[in-house]
Amino acid sequence: MSLHGFLSVHDDALLLSIKVQPRARRNELAGTLGSELKVRVTAPPVDSAANEGSWDSSPRPSVSPQRQVTLVRGRTSTHKVIRIDGLDTATAIERLGQPG
Repeated sequence: MSLHGFLSVHDDALLLSIKVQPRARRNELAGTLGSELKVRVTAPPVDSAANEGSWDSSPRPSVSPQRQVTLVRGRTSTHKVIRIDGLDTATAIERLGQPG
C-alpha cells in the first residue's frame, strides 16, 4: 500500500524508495523525484561508499536505529528500496519532514 509516494507498507514494515545522488556538496534530503525520496551524499559511487553515505546521512539516523533498517534492493544502483522495521507511518513521515 503506497502512502506518501516514496513510502509504502509491506509485511508490517515500511519500505522507503530513494534515489541516491553521489558526489554531492553535502549529505541531505533533497525532496522527491517522482515516487522516490532524493538523498544527496558526498561519497563517491565506489566500493559501496555511496551506500554507506546514504545510511550516514538522512533519512536513516532520523528515522530509525540502524538495526531496524535493511537494504532490500539497489546495492549497486542509485535507485534503492530500504526496509524499516518497528516504525509507524506517521512517525516516519514526521521524522523525514515534508520533503518537497
